[in-house]
Formats: sequence, C-alpha cells, structure tokens
Amino acid sequence: MKQFRIIYILSLAFLLGSCNDFLEKGPLDTFTNENFWTSESNVEGYANTFYQDFLGYGNAGGTGLFYFRTLSDDQAGNSFANWTFQNIPASSGDWNSGWIEIRRANILLQNIDKVDMSDEAKAHWTGVGRLMRAWQYYMLVRAFGDVPWVEKPLDITDEGVLYGAREDRDMIMDKVLDDLNYAIQNMYDNNSKTTLNRNVAYAMKAEITLFEGTFRKYRKAADGQKAPDLAGSTRFLNETKSAASYLINKGFTLNSSYQGNYNSTDLSSNPEMIFYKQYKQNVLHHSLIAYISSSTQMSGMSKDAFESYLFKDGKPLALTSYDKTDEAKMYVGTKVVAGETVPDTVMSIKHMLDVRDNRLIQTVDTALSYVGRGFTRFGSGISNTSSTGYGVQKYDNKNINNMYRNQTSNNFTHAPIFWLSVVYLQYAEACAELGDITQNDLDISVNKLRTRAGLPALTVNVGFTDPANDMVVSDLIWEIRRERRTELMFDNWTRYWDMIRWHQLDKLDSNLNPDVLIGANIVNDPYNHSVAKVGTYIDGSKDRDRVYESKHYWYPIPSGQISLNPQLSQNPGWN
Repeated sequence: MKQFRIIYILSLAFLLGSCNDFLEKGPLDTFTNENFWTSESNVEGYANTFYQDFLGYGNAGGTGLFYFRTLSDDQAGNSFANWTFQNIPASSGDWNSGWIEIRRANILLQNIDKVDMSDEAKAHWTGVGRLMRAWQYYMLVRAFGDVPWVEKPLDITDEGVLYGAREDRDMIMDKVLDDLNYAIQNMYDNNSKTTLNRNVAYAMKAEITLFEGTFRKYRKAADGQKAPDLAGSTRFLNETKSAASYLINKGFTLNSSYQGNYNSTDLSSNPEMIFYKQYKQNVLHHSLIAYISSSTQMSGMSKDAFESYLFKDGKPLALTSYDKTDEAKMYVGTKVVAGETVPDTVMSIKHMLDVRDNRLIQTVDTALSYVGRGFTRFGSGISNTSSTGYGVQKYDNKNINNMYRNQTSNNFTHAPIFWLSVVYLQYAEACAELGDITQNDLDISVNKLRTRAGLPALTVNVGFTDPANDMVVSDLIWEIRRERRTELMFDNWTRYWDMIRWHQLDKLDSNLNPDVLIGANIVNDPYNHSVAKVGTYIDGSKDRDRVYESKHYWYPIPSGQISLNPQLSQNPGWN
C-alpha cells in the first residue's frame, strides 16, 4: 500500500498559507489511498501541488520560464543556446516530468467519487484533474509529437499501456480539447487569481488551441510531419477565438504599466492578471532580478529583436520617418564611487528608445553594458554587463532593498502566468488566421496594447509591407506576430514555441539569420578593444553558431524509454 507523500504535496501551499487547516489535522505520514479521500479539503490539499507546475520565475532554486530560456531569435548569450538536444539522451526530464504529473492528475480523477462532497464540488475537482492532464499532454505533444494516451493511474498489471505504442498527436490533442471543454464547463467560477478556476481554464484553452490551430495549418509533410489539416486548424482556431472572447468580456482590464506586470511585489490588485505565481519575502523566492542586476553577464537582447520594435509613427525600421540610427552615443559625465565624484562615460541608446515602441525602454536599459564597460542600473547596486550590450531591466524593481534585489537570490516579485494582454494577442491572431478579422476585432484586442505602448492603431489594411517580413504571411498576420513578439519579449519561452507552431524554426539558424546572435552597434566607443565584435556590432555568440535541421521540430524520445518499450519508436531525423 503506497503512502502519499503529503508533506511534499502540500509544501508550497503551506508556505503560501493556503492549507494551514489541513496541515493541522494530524500526522501527515499516516495517510494512505484508503483513508485520504475523505473530504473536499483533502482533495484541495492534494490538488494544490499542481501550483508547482507553473514555474513562473522559479520554484525557490533553479530557473523559471522567463528570460532564462534563451533558445530563440530574441537573445544571445555567453551561455550559448543551441538546440535543446544535439544527440539522443538516455533520459529526459522533459519526458519524465510530464508523465509524473499526468499520473498525479489521473490519481485525482480516479478517487474523486469516493469523497463525500457535493456534485458541484466533484465536478470542479474533476475539472481540475482534466485541466492539468490536458496541460501536461499539451507540453508533451508540442515537444515530442506522438505520445501514448493514459487516462488512469497505471500499475505493473497495465502492460498494454505501459508498453504500448505512441498514438497520433492529432488524436491526443482532440482528447486534450475534450478535457479542456469539460474543465471550462464545470470548474468553480470565482475571481481568485492564485487558484485554479474557470478563468484559468479558459486561459489555458486559449493558449493550447491557438498552438494547435496554427500548428496544423502551417506544418509541412516535407519536413517529416503530417500534411496540413485546414479543417482541424479552423476548428481549433474557432475554439481559441471563443475562449479568448469569454475572458475579454469577463471584466479584466489592462494594467496602466506594462513593466508593472513583471516587477511587482503584489499582483493581487493588478486588473490584468488572470492567474499569477505568488512569492513571499523570506519564504519563497526566485533569482531572476539578482541574475540581471549583478556582475553575472546577462543574455542580452539580439539585434534582430531590437529591430523588431516599431517606431512611434507605427512603421518598421525600413519605412519609418524617424531617425533610424543604431549607433550608441558616448556621453562623458561623472559618477559617485565611495562618496567621491569621478569621471564616467556612458554609451547611451536613449535617443533610439525615445522614438520606439514604449515597451522597449521598459525592457532594456538606456545605457549599454558590455565587457570593459559595465553599467550600474538606477545609479545604485552592482555594475552589470550584457552579452549583446542591451541590458535586460524589464523584471527589475529599483524600490526593492538591494538585499532582496541584486546581492542574493531572495527576490520575491510575483510572476504573471496568464494575463489579459496575452489573451488579446491570442484573439487577434486567431481572427486573422481564420481570415474573418474586422477592425473591431483589432480595436478590442491588440490596439489596446498599442495604445499603452504609444503606437498608432493597427488597421485591417495595414497600409505598408515590411521588407523584413520573411515568413510568407500577410502584412496583417506579420504585424500581429510582431505585436506578440514585442509584448511578450523574454516571456515564458513563448518565442521558441511560436516558431515551432508557425513552422519558422529555420529562422533560428544563425548562418541564415546572423542578427540573432549579435548585439548593439558600438562604433562610437573608441576606448574599448576587449569586447568581441562582428564589424562594429557586439558579438553575442562569441563566434559560435546554430544550424537548423528539420528534426529539431521534435525532441528525441529518450533511448532508455525505447529500450524499455520498443513500440515507442523514434522521431523523424533522430534515428
């Protein structure tokens, strides 16, 4: 008889103060599967562990999903981000962790009917189990493609499933949609922003169905994938539009500050938040701010990403009427060191940021920082450097005491998980991909983001064609994709998975697109000769490169798993 590891299951919930009553009920190591499923509070305690599946800025130690996942065209870094897998691994956490969480969800689903609680409560917790099963399958499918379908906790007698074959990814995603639809129809409808509820289910559904709808539309049989499924794509994109529309009409509004979504110590009153990860001073921390505010070199913004931001006239780099220079300017001034005023020089890019989308100046520092020329953010703290010169300040908060900011890993700012601006982007993209988008669709979604960013409204007839559009899509879809990139810069590893679903992964090949691994133009810095450069631009990759192959659309199945179950088979290109 297996003992539940209740202490582990409830540790995070306890730290955040949500399960004190349950923890006071008696010795935690006495619970078994037979005596645990006795009350809704026990079910809630069990389900609280799902909160840890949302990494946010990290679970105390380790890295989260923001900033640190640098495999994209948005960042270059000293810790060079090549493809996640170069060779077939014997084992993989990406594979193992998904099945662990699916088993956890299936245990919940198997035991709910044993509990003495209302039908409404049973339906809600069934919705939680199915929602989290759907979420884990979504992450497995987008990484590995075809996978086995498991809808009950397995034991040694379930050989047919344990050693079964992978099933078609499209079928799996249809089952995921069934789970999502059950969840949105049955989960509690409340305004909590830190517990799983109907709003979170709708937000998950919007994300998952947008991925699936666009993935089915753009995939290519020539790259070892199935042929496009336009009917399936339309079905999933309509589900995206419906889910996003529900949240748009639910009463959420944009926060006045773009950066405030990322560097706040309290997101509870932020009107944009649907679901966020709560950290607590001296209890649960992360290290994101410490990393981007200390002497450890940052993975900076790439030249490619910097140039994706529109100018104030709403035009891209090639078409703007504003000054489009990319040369940093040297300013000679002073700074205070140990109470003494000393000369200082700064390589400033403020003149560039002042004419760009407001989100850019809230994302990177106004002064460049690189080897031989550090920069002290906000005039205090530790001097930092960036691999590309562009320092990432989006997550920093100058009002936090330095003890909890840049000198330890005890950062406690809250992390957004699902929020309204993402929903706006999902809605606009789904409408555009369906081909029935109206001006009102843009006005109730991405144009609200553009207003906050100080940009003119986007119109259905864009009015120009950006020469940088290399994705073979319409002007409107290109601009909506740009909006997504700049709004979600460095967020949730979003860009990498966007390139997967749009079938644009080749854009990460640094030989085809060298601007993804270089940084700022420092032609006006005559004093620095120690930083590596490509021409007059900082070399953020240190002469390394990344070469695309079509096999990178899938992670390889770990060889150890295939040894245990030869029916799993390997993904295309990895044999």
